Amino acid sequence: MKSYRTILKTELKLSLRGMDMLIFAVIMPIIVLVVLGIIYGIKPAFEGASYTFIQQSFGALASIAICAGGVMGLPLVVSDYRSKQILKRFKVTPISPVTILIVEVTIYFLYALISLLTLLAVAVLFFGFKMQGSILQFILGWILVMVSMFSIGMMVGGIAKNSKIAGILASVLYFPMLIFSGATVPYEIMPKAMQNVVDILPLTQGIKILKSATLGLPMDNVLLSILAMVAIALICSFVAIRLFKWE
Repeated sequence: MKSYRTILKTELKLSLRGMDMLIFAVIMPIIVLVVLGIIYGIKPAFEGASYTFIQQSFGALASIAICAGGVMGLPLVVSDYRSKQILKRFKVTPISPVTILIVEVTIYFLYALISLLTLLAVAVLFFGFKMQGSILQFILGWILVMVSMFSIGMMVGGIAKNSKIAGILASVLYFPMLIFSGATVPYEIMPKAMQNVVDILPLTQGIKILKSATLGLPMDNVLLSILAMVAIALICSFVAIRLFKWE
C-alpha cells in the first residue's frame, strides 16, 4: 500500500504537469456546459418537455472525462511505459508492474470524478440543474461507462506494439466518440440517419444510460445499451488480460 501511494503521488504530479488531462477531462466539459447554458439557458429541451436542455445533456458532458481518460490517456501511458521498459523493470523489483497499471486507472478515475463533481456544481449553481432520476442509478451507470471505456483503453494500450500505434488507435476511437456520440454535439439534434450510424459507438450507448438515469426515464428503454456496455467491458478486459504485452 505504501508503494502504491508513493507511485500514485509521483504519477499524479507528472500527469498534472502535462496539463492534457486537466484541459480535456476537466476544463473542456465545463466550457461545453457553459456554452450550452448560455445558448439554451433553462429552456425546455423541446416544446412540452419536462426537463431542460442542460438536464438532457448532463450525462453526455459527464462522459467526456471518462472517454478522455479511458480511451486516449490510458492506452498512451501504458504503451509508452512499455516502450520505455518501465513495466519490464518493475518485474525485477518487489513492486509488481500491475501496481503502476492500477495507479494509472486510479488517476483517470480521479479526473473523471473531479470532472463530474465540478460539472454538477456549475450546473446546479448557474443553470438550476436538478437530477430528476435516481442518483444511485446514475452512479451505477457512470461506473459501468467508466469500466467499459477503461477496458477499451487497457486493451489498446496492452496490445499495441508501440506508443505510436497506440496513439493512432486511440485517436481513431476517441475523436469520433467525442464528436458524434453526443458528448459534445447533442445526439437529439442529429439527423435520424446519423443517429443510426453513431449508435455503433460504445460511448453513444453509455450516454443513453446516463441520460435515462438523469431524466428518470424507464431503464427498460436502455436495457440493450446496458447489455452492450457490459459486453464491451467483458470482451475488452478478456482480450487485454490474454494478450497484454509487458515488454
